[in-house]
Amino acid sequence: MSTNDSIFPPSGADIQQVLREQNPWHVSGRIPEPLARPVERPLVELLWNRLRTDSPRRFQLVLGPRRVGKTTCMYQTLRRLIHQGIPPTLLWWVRLDHPLLMDVPLGTLVKGILGASKPSGHVYVFLDELTYARNWDLWLKTFYDEDWPIRLLASSSSTAVLRDRRLESGVGRWEEQYLSPYLLGEYLGLAGQDVDVPGKATLGETIAACVEGRVEVAHIEPFRRRLLLTGGFPELLRECGETTDEEFALLESQRILRSDSVDRAVYKDIPQAFGIDRPAALERLLYVLAGQVTGILSPSSVAASAGNLSLPTLDRYLSYLIQAFLVFTVGNYSGSEETRQRRGRKVYFVDGAVRNAALQRGLAPVADPMEMGILVENLVAAHLHVLGQHSGARLYHWREKDREVDLVYDHPASPLAFEIGLSPRHSRKGLVEFQQRFPRFRGRCYLVAPGAVASGPAHASDEIGSLPLDLLLLAVSKQSQLEMAKGEAALTLSAETQE
Repeated sequence: MSTNDSIFPPSGADIQQVLREQNPWHVSGRIPEPLARPVERPLVELLWNRLRTDSPRRFQLVLGPRRVGKTTCMYQTLRRLIHQGIPPTLLWWVRLDHPLLMDVPLGTLVKGILGASKPSGHVYVFLDELTYARNWDLWLKTFYDEDWPIRLLASSSSTAVLRDRRLESGVGRWEEQYLSPYLLGEYLGLAGQDVDVPGKATLGETIAACVEGRVEVAHIEPFRRRLLLTGGFPELLRECGETTDEEFALLESQRILRSDSVDRAVYKDIPQAFGIDRPAALERLLYVLAGQVTGILSPSSVAASAGNLSLPTLDRYLSYLIQAFLVFTVGNYSGSEETRQRRGRKVYFVDGAVRNAALQRGLAPVADPMEMGILVENLVAAHLHVLGQHSGARLYHWREKDREVDLVYDHPASPLAFEIGLSPRHSRKGLVEFQQRFPRFRGRCYLVAPGAVASGPAHASDEIGSLPLDLLLLAVSKQSQLEMAKGEAALTLSAETQE
C-alpha cells in the first residue's frame, strides 16, 4: 500500500503505516512464530473451517477472558489460510484498540482495505478487540446486508457484543465462539500427558464409562495442582509449567493476571464498553466478591462492603464483571423457575487464579486448606460452566436450611449433582436429601474428592456415587470437546441441507 494512496483521509499515511506494521505477512508471506505458536487449541480448527467454507455465511466473533489466547487463535487461523494457498495480501489484521485506529469508522477501515486489495473475490478481515470500534455492530450489519466481499473474524474480551441493542444486528449475521481458559484435559495434552477418556452422548454417560473403564488418574494430581494455582492461561502455563518452584509460579501468576486481566478489565475494558466513571468502585466490588467466592451472595452485605453501593448499581456492576469474563453466578435449583431466580446466588470466578490476583492472595492458597477447598470447588464449577456454554445445560447449586449441594448440572436428559470435598469422608447428607426432594436426580449424584475411589451410584446403598476429583475434571473436559464438535457438525449439516 503506497503512502500516497488517499484511502484513509484525513490522516491516511499514518493509518496506512499502522496497517503495514500489523500485517507483516504482506511482505514476508508468513506469520511470525511468536504471533502464532505451534500448538493450536481446538477452536482454531472450527474457525478455519468456518472461514474456509463460509457456509452458512456468518461472521465469527471469538469471546473470552483476557490472556486466554483469542488473538493467538486468530493468528493461527490466519496461518492456516496462508498454508491453504490464500494470497497473504488478502489477509488483513486490524488491532482496533490502537490509538490511531480507535476513532476511525470501521466502515472507513474496511473500505480502505478493499480499495488497497482490489480483490476479484473476497478479503479476509481479522478485527482484534472489535468492541473498541464505534458502532461496530451497525457496521457488521452493513457489511453483511450489503454483501461486502469480506469474510470476517473478530475478537472481544467483553460480551458487550451481547447487550440488548446488539441482538437484532447479530441474528443470522454472526456467531459467537467462546474460548475458555484451559480445562484439565486440554492442559494435559499441552503437557504431553494425554489420558484416553471415553466420550459418550452426555456427561452422565461419559462419567459412567470412565468409572467402568477404570480410567487411571493417579499421575494427574501435580498437573491439576499447577492448573489450579497458575490458572488455565496458555502463556502462564508455558512460562510456569516447567518450574518446580510452586511458590514462584503462584506469585508470578498473580502478578501477571493482576496487571493484564484484573486491572485492564476494570480500568479499560469495562469503562470503554459500558461508559462507567467509577472503576475504583468496580474494583472494590470485585475484591469483595473474590472474598466470598463459592458462598451465597447477600446483596445488601456485598453492596455495603463494596462502598455502600445501591442495589441497582450492585446488580449493574456485577453484570459488567460477568460480561468481562471475570466471574459468573449460579442460582439455587428448584422445580420452579420463579423460585430459582428469587433465591440466593453463588459466585465463582471464570478462573480461580484471577480470584487470587484480585485478592492479591500471595502464598495463602498453598498454605491454607480452606483456601485450597475454595479453589477446588471453583475449578469444578468453572469446568462445568464451560461445558454449559457448549451444551446449553444450566448450572445451579442447591441449599435448603442446613442441607446443600455444591453444583447441579441441569441437563434435560441426564441431570447430575455434585458435592465437592477435600476428603472421601465428606458428608453426603445434602446429596441424599436432594435426590429425595428431586427424584429425577436419583442415581445421578456424586461425591467428588481427591483420593476418592471411583464407583457408580448403583453400587452404593445411598445411591450416591464417588468420583476422584481429576476423573470428573477429565470427563467434563472430554464432554466439552465433544459438544463443541457436535455444534460444528450440526451447522455443517444445516448448511448442506440448505444447499
